[in-house]
Formats: sequence, structure tokens, C-alpha cells
Amino acid sequence: MTDLSNRPEFFNRPNGEKAPLPFSKAEYARRLAGLRKIMQARDIPVVVLTSMHNIAYYSGFLYCAFGRPYGCVVTMDDCTTVSANIDAGQPWRRSVENNVIYTDWQRNNYWRAVASLAGNAGRVGIEGDHLTLAQRDLAVEFLGAELVDIAGDTMVARMVKSAEEIDLIKGGARTADVGGAAIHAAIRAGATEIEIAMAGRDAMEEEIARAYPDAEYRDTWVWFQSGLNTDGAHNPVTKRALEKGDILSLNTFPMISGYYTALERTLFCGEPDKESLRLWEANVAAHELGLSLIKPGATCSGITAEINRFFESENLLQYRSFGYGHSFGVLSHYYGREAGLELREDIDTVLEPGMVVSIEPMIWVPEGTAGAGGYREHDILVVGEDSAENITGFPYGPEHNIIDR
Repeated sequence: MTDLSNRPEFFNRPNGEKAPLPFSKAEYARRLAGLRKIMQARDIPVVVLTSMHNIAYYSGFLYCAFGRPYGCVVTMDDCTTVSANIDAGQPWRRSVENNVIYTDWQRNNYWRAVASLAGNAGRVGIEGDHLTLAQRDLAVEFLGAELVDIAGDTMVARMVKSAEEIDLIKGGARTADVGGAAIHAAIRAGATEIEIAMAGRDAMEEEIARAYPDAEYRDTWVWFQSGLNTDGAHNPVTKRALEKGDILSLNTFPMISGYYTALERTLFCGEPDKESLRLWEANVAAHELGLSLIKPGATCSGITAEINRFFESENLLQYRSFGYGHSFGVLSHYYGREAGLELREDIDTVLEPGMVVSIEPMIWVPEGTAGAGGYREHDILVVGEDSAENITGFPYGPEHNIIDR
């Protein structure tokens, strides 16, 4: 049997110099101060964050799990990320404050490291929407504390963006437009979805590297869909070759330091038929209505109701695919969602200055029906004191997006 007595369960090992983070130290201090107010109000001396989005939001470190648990332990005095030994010193370099590395010499060294940081706290805040049942049971075993769900509180804290966040989000929107232009230029009959998607992705990655030289680069992607493949907003790219008359969906998603932005447009390869054009123009009209409704004081459910009424008047409400927009910030297709700020019937959140939301109506007309396909447009807006700023620049509609090559 291997002797583990002289092997550490966890350790500290700063390696190299701290790296530039996406935001200033003052910004992270502001966020942590807000979290500590939540902790004080709820009598929670320690919080153990486990999600990618919250750990990145409060510490700057965006982990790659690969089946391993990660964490960030916040007390009234410290903020310490907990990372696996496989990542060596990178988590420390990318954490605004401290880091502890756990080893895999024995099972559950992660929780031993977390317990060493949590001390004897009788109440520990956790993310109830992220912690699995198995990990919750281990938390109870190793922490011996009452677990209190603070996921909702942290979501609300993230919903209003700081000036630094808005600046980064605007940079992402500009990058999405760059990808859109590259895709637009690559569209032609005979080209495949994957070829066109690669053109957009490469253009965005080059732009991110140019504009953010101190960032880490990962996860930027494109969904470019054609024909039947446009029916789902999140359908993967295929090797299908474009044909004249195809409906197309352009979807660019630059990722900058964990912050997601998006551009989505309907296009056609050659002239659309009469019914397709009617459906497209109706969805564009819904998009423009949505743009006009985003303003401080409006409610998510109220905006949704107005767009629903429009689609109903066009006899298209039955083709609606999903909610009409959502919040932006630390999120991606792997993690993160500010569910309290989505344009849906069941969400009554009032828009406030500093919130960032999309307008993205989509209708899905099934195969066998005239004009079949998925139609969607997507812009991002920053809510201000009196109105909202549209930070998406790529044109939408038939005038720009019928491509006859």
C-alpha cells in the first residue's frame, strides 16, 4: 500500500507573477463588498462558490472543470480559489486574491481544502442551483455546517453591470459584428456550414487577440445553419453545402474572459420565395418592436406581452420558439444564466440602468409548411437612465442579408 502520510492534501504555491485580470482590483473589491453585504444580511460567515460564472465574477478565475470540482471560499476578510493540482499555478495567477491547490493523493482532498478555509462556520452559503446531490452530501460531511442557498442573491447582484463590465460587453458586441462580416463575405452556394463558420470564428479570435492582448483565449464559436438546420437556435454546425434559395442563420459568439456576447441574423442564399420573405419581414418587425420597448421601467413580462400581441395579430404566435431576450455578462453555453432577467411571460423584473439585455425574437415554421425554417434576429442593448443603447451594429433584414453568390 502506498504511504500517503508525507503527501499533502492541499498546499499553496504561487508560481510566477499575477496576470492582468479582465477588471480592476477596485471592481473585484466592489463585487466582494456586495457579496459580503448579502452574507451579513443573511448571517452567513462563509460562502463556498462552485459555479464557473460566480467564481469568475468574484475572483477573476475561470476554471476548466474536466470532471474535477473547483471553488472559491469567501469570508469577511478573504477570497480564496480552490483548484486542482493539474492546473498548477495558473489559477493563482488569475485569482484576484488567494489560491489553494488540492491534490488527488486521496479522494475528497477538495473538500478538505475547502473545510480548512471555512473553519468552524455554523452556516455556509452555497449555490443550490449548481451543487450536485453528491457534492452537497460531501459538503455536509466535511463542513459540518448548515448549508444556505445564496444562488438567487448572487444572480440579482450580477444583473446590474458596472461601467467596466459594460465596456467589455461592448467590445464583445463589436467583435461579434466582425465575425458577422466575415461570415457574410464567405456565404456562397456550394460552401459548407463548417467552412463558413470557421471564417467567422477565426475573424473573431483574431480581433479578440488584437483588442485584448492580456486575455486568455478560449470558447469563441459560431453556429452557422442552413435550410432545415435553422429550425433550432442552438443547432450544431454541419458539413451541409448551401443551395440557392436556402434560409440561413448567422450566429456569432465571441467569448472574452468568460463574458458572452452574440449576434444573430437571418439571411438567404439567393432570393427568398414570397412566403419566406413575408415571414422574415414579420420577424424583423417583431424585432424592431422589441427594440423600441427596451427602456428603464419596462418589465420583462410586459415586453413579452407586447411582442406576443404582435405575433398573434400576424397569426404567427404558434411559431414562437423561445423567450424574446436575456441578460448578458458572465455566461456561456457551458455555464451561467441570469434567469431573473429574461424576456418571458413569467418574469416581472423591472429593467434598470446598467442592465444589459438582448432582443431576439424567433419563429420556427416546420417543414412541409410554406416558408419553412427558423427566422431570428438578435441585438444587445444597454439600459440607461432614460433609454437604451443598441450596441449591435451588423445590419438586419432583406436589404442587406440576401446574398446571391
